[in-house]
Amino acid sequence: MEENKISADSNEPIKIIMADDDHDDQEMFQEAVDEAKVPVDLTMVDNGQQLMDNLHDPEEANPDIIFLDINMPVKNGKQCLEEIKKDDDLKDIPTVMYTTSTHPTDIEETFESGANLYVPKPNSFQGLVLIIKKIFSMDLKEIFKPMRRHFILSEKDVKGN
Repeated sequence: MEENKISADSNEPIKIIMADDDHDDQEMFQEAVDEAKVPVDLTMVDNGQQLMDNLHDPEEANPDIIFLDINMPVKNGKQCLEEIKKDDDLKDIPTVMYTTSTHPTDIEETFESGANLYVPKPNSFQGLVLIIKKIFSMDLKEIFKPMRRHFILSEKDVKGN
């Protein structure tokens, strides 16, 4: 992987874990990654507890990036985010909140808890493809230390509407 980008241009696949309890959203994400031609090693989990179990599994390498839904059963995304950012072995993994929520409280709480990017789930497949392309072409500085005004990446932002 390039030093300054989470790069879709690398020969090595980008290791992604996506935690989302909606199987339709998981499938659409997989299809959008394929459409965006981003080489990935994608692991899907259905809830926050499965995510944390995967992240703490010594047999599993840490992912390059985590996509995390807020509203999940067993353990929600905010609880996972707090655990991830407090864990010395996990805190530097870029964590993208990928959720249907656009509630200002969710946005503020996840920003304060250390999420690196907040992506409201787009309304269209093409919007998701554009968001994925944008994320995997971003400079890591934009992701690791997000400025509040660049914290949210929406379908509107990538489509230029």
